[in-house]
Amino acid sequence: MKITNTEFNGLVLLEPKIFLDDRGYFFESHNKKKLEENKIFTTFIQDNESYSSFGTLRGLHFQTGESAQAKLIRVIHGKIWDVVVDLRKNEPTFLKYFATELSGENKKQMLIPKGFAHGFLVTSEFAIINYKCDNYYDPKKESGIQYNDPKINISWPLQGNKLVLSAKDQVYPTLDERDIQNDLSYRF
Repeated sequence: MKITNTEFNGLVLLEPKIFLDDRGYFFESHNKKKLEENKIFTTFIQDNESYSSFGTLRGLHFQTGESAQAKLIRVIHGKIWDVVVDLRKNEPTFLKYFATELSGENKKQMLIPKGFAHGFLVTSEFAIINYKCDNYYDPKKESGIQYNDPKINISWPLQGNKLVLSAKDQVYPTLDERDIQNDLSYRF
């Protein structure tokens, strides 16, 4: 497995070694020992899967306080534009974003540490996404940021009426409408 560090502390891209033959393919999607050899010590306790159609934008979501989650994201089928925003106040990348394409074809994965908002946009006909979490979902600690917040200025591959958003994702506040800088619940 190839592990590539990004400019964001703890945010890494994983590329598994794929074994192809005339029957199909095989690869390890998770190997705790290999991660620990690279100083990544995350224990995942829950797996989630989502199906979304073209243009679906989910995000930008995160859990606050002790319910914060690290995630390992991968696409089983289809293609997404995967985006994270660093909400860790003491990092030089605070409120900056990182984006990459994850697909069933390229098999890349993104390991997102605690303290990031996460979202994705489906750019194929549909996509099936699997992600591991190191903490259980807590609806009382669920939060989000508006996907098109002008302070973050994410360059999404689709815009306007091509996007499919949940009612909740349409009304998340912008950074100007919340105080991440001083709100203690945003400690990660």
